[in-house]
Amino acid sequence: MPRAVPDPAFWSGRRVLVTGHTGFKGRWLTLWLEALGAEVSGFSRRDGGDVTDAAAVHAAVRAARPEVVFHLASLATVQLGYEDPAAVYAVNVVGTATVLQALRDTADLHAVIGVTSDKCYLDQGAERPYREDDRLGGYDPYSSSKAAQELVIAAFRDSLALPLASVVTADA
Repeated sequence: MPRAVPDPAFWSGRRVLVTGHTGFKGRWLTLWLEALGAEVSGFSRRDGGDVTDAAAVHAAVRAARPEVVFHLASLATVQLGYEDPAAVYAVNVVGTATVLQALRDTADLHAVIGVTSDKCYLDQGAERPYREDDRLGGYDPYSSSKAAQELVIAAFRDSLALPLASVVTADA
């Protein structure tokens, strides 16, 4: 299978907003997009942003005027889910809805990519990688928050017509 190579002409000058741009995956994505010539704006807790703060998210979206959004902001470990389940649900589920709500009236928006985790799938002991048609679920707060995040993304895509896709990544 041929390897996909991003087209720098597509990204050159394109306005991109990355939530969670200071996390591990967000930082690498931001560097890669900048190397391709994108004009990247970031929104993260480390910079004082909070995806559950609707006013802050709307202000960031207005300032960035994004054409493409990568939503990676989350509380990202199973252990955090055990320590503070309410915070994990607030950030991962409500935060996702807050970001998507803020994007609904963005004039030049072409694509939104919501990044979740393979933990969104119910672990049924299969000896194969997860597939998109596997059952969503989770026995712990973090995993179930990621399943709920997938449902929020689907609802905004299917009923509110956002140009939205989800990408599931493997957690380390």
